[in-house]
Parts: sequence; structure tokens; C-alpha cells
Amino acid sequence: MKRTLAEWLDYQKRLHALGIDLGLDRVREVWKRMGAPPIARTVITVGGTNGKGSTVGFAEAILRASGKRVGAYTSPHILRYNERVRINGADAGDAALIAAFERIEAARADISLTYFEFGTLAALDLFARANLDVALLEVGLGGRLDAVNILDADAAIVTTVDLDLMEYLGDDRESIGREKAGIFRAGRPAIIGESDPPHSLLSEAQRIGARALRAGHDYTARMQDDRWIWKSGDTSLELPLPELSAPSQLANAAAAIAAVHALRNRLDWNPHAIAQGVRGSRVAGRLQEIAKAPQVVVDVAHNPQAARELARWLEANPGSGETFAVFGALRDKDVESIVRALQSRFTHWYLAGLEHDSPRGLPVAQLAARVRATSASEPFSEHADVSAALAAARQRAKPNDRILVFGSFFMVAAAMR
Repeated sequence: MKRTLAEWLDYQKRLHALGIDLGLDRVREVWKRMGAPPIARTVITVGGTNGKGSTVGFAEAILRASGKRVGAYTSPHILRYNERVRINGADAGDAALIAAFERIEAARADISLTYFEFGTLAALDLFARANLDVALLEVGLGGRLDAVNILDADAAIVTTVDLDLMEYLGDDRESIGREKAGIFRAGRPAIIGESDPPHSLLSEAQRIGARALRAGHDYTARMQDDRWIWKSGDTSLELPLPELSAPSQLANAAAAIAAVHALRNRLDWNPHAIAQGVRGSRVAGRLQEIAKAPQVVVDVAHNPQAARELARWLEANPGSGETFAVFGALRDKDVESIVRALQSRFTHWYLAGLEHDSPRGLPVAQLAARVRATSASEPFSEHADVSAALAAARQRAKPNDRILVFGSFFMVAAAMR
């Protein structure tokens, strides 16, 4: 009997002993057994702590506006697994994903794969059958040992490097930067999306022999009235502001443009398409408004760097009323640093339990204990789940107030539902 997509995903979650098992040997061998076909004429890999999905979104919009046939692989999804694999702007259908999973299952034989490795191989398999001009691959975790790194990208982007997933990547920026630099390749463009990255990222790029292009040095992005200017060498573009509103989105757009510019001999350099892509890119769950009166905004921010970015956005957008937080987190996240970054920004925190949404989800009592220990002065209340927390916030908020839901992709998904 054929499995449904939901049955396949449940099977994959149970197949491997570990949810995360970094390493390339198993997934590379299965891909080899599947024939390891080219997945696109050009491949761009995107890694980093934050901004990966947005950078993929900008690159996808720019390249599609140029008339390219583009595949994009991102993770995690928000509402439907199908969101992870897009071909020419359309999510992969259930039947296509099931067929890819069946081919992977036939090829893997005795090799055990994680849920993420299954998904990565499915994306590669579907891209290889789609006659793509460009494939955009988002790193799931780290870089050097992430499943997408079985391919040699024509260009790689590292958006930012900050403290997250330290159990797997190391406990400081230098260690994490070294892991993320593993997606660079000798002689190929390595876009570094921040002007002051850890030294390890630069030294690894040099050791590998990659052609490093660093924000603020090899290319720049600066505001000019209601526009912004992207510049590299003799090339200069005057561009509209992105619809994506976080301050960091300018850096994400600039990194995507830098990759297209670095590959301009094989990709069309089309200033009109670049402007169209920057203006038109939309990525779900990034400071996305989902309701009005009171306004409800959702954001997938789940680590200290992203929380600092939220604080900058709140400062730049004070609103006309009060702002309330609906917040939940996974067990392995740095809740304390997230709270410190957003201290005194909210009238009230509505804390939500996530243990029913993910095995890694923090129950609300544990979340509350960590918030209380970090900042005893922050006013908060405890709620069993996201639905209850959001309902309580909406009940209190007046029409001109704002509710910000953040802390995890699971928080955004539950609020959207």
C-alpha cells in the first residue's frame, strides 16, 4: 500500500535513532546510488545563523524576474512540509514528494537517514528532474557537515554568524564561523554578509582558496532617502526598499545581489529584474502582519541575534499603542539572552508552552522560571499553548495596540493557524 505524505514524514521521523546526526557519508552515498545527477546549471548555497530564508527569497525573486527557472530548498516549513521545496515559485506537490521519497527508499537499502537528510535528497532529486537554471539551497544546520554540502556550489553565502545551536556547532562565534565556512569552495565566490564576521570565517575562506566578497568591503549597501544604493567596484544600483521590514533585510538583499553579481558571467545581470525582485520578495513569518485592530505580527526569531534585530525594529516602529509579546521557545534555545535583548520593550509577556508542538518544546512552567530568573521585573502570565496565549493577549489589547508573536517557527505556525 502506498504511503501518504503524512505517513512518509512520520516514517522518516522514526527511522533514524537521532533527530540530528551531522555528517556527509550516509547522505552522499545514497545520492551516489541515485545517480548524483546535476540539479541545475548553477547552484548557490546559503548558510548563516539568521537571514538564510530571506536571502534565498531575495535571490529567488531576483532570478525569476530575470526569466530564470529557479528551484529553492528551505527549512523548516511553517504550515505545510511542501513549502520546503519550490520550483519556479510553486510548492512541490504531495505526489512529487512521495515519488522522490520512494526513489530514496529504494536507493538507501541499509543506510539510515534522518528526517532532514530524506528531505534534502528529495529536493535534490526533484530539482534534477526540473531543468533548472539555478538551484538555491539553504543550509539546515551549520554548513560543513550539513546534508546540502554534498554538492559543490558555484557560489556560497554566509549571512551572519552568532550564537545558536552551540551543542552542535561550538560555544563561540569563532567555532561556529569555522563550521559555516565549510560551504565555501576553492576559486568560487564566498559572499560574507556582515562587515565584521568572526576571524575564523575569513581565515577558512582563505585556507580553502575561496574568493571572499565581504559586506562593507567588497560590496556596500547604504540608505539614500527612500531608496538604497548597492555598489561593488564600478557597478552601482539604485534600488527600492524591500517590503520585508526588519533592518537586516537590506543586508540580506545585498548579499543575494552580491552572489548574482559574482556569477554575472553565467547569470544575466539585469538591474530592472534586481529592483523588481528586491521590491517583490515575500517570505512568510518574517515580521508578517496576520491581523489588524489589534495588529498581530509574527516573526520566527528564535535566538539572541534575531531578538536584537526585533528590538531594533520595535525601536524604529514604536506604534501608536501598547505592544504585547506572545513568546515560546524550544529547550535548547538561549531564552535568557532573548529576554535580555527585549527587556522593557513590552507591556506584558504572554508565555506559551510548546511541548505539544515539538518534543523539544519548553512547557510554560519551565519557560516562566527561566524568564523570571533573567528579569524579575518583566510582567508575564503563563498559558498552556500558543492559542491560549494569543487569545489572552487579544482580549487585553485595544484596537490600536500591537501583539508580536515570536520565539520559534512553531509559534508562528500556531498563530497563523
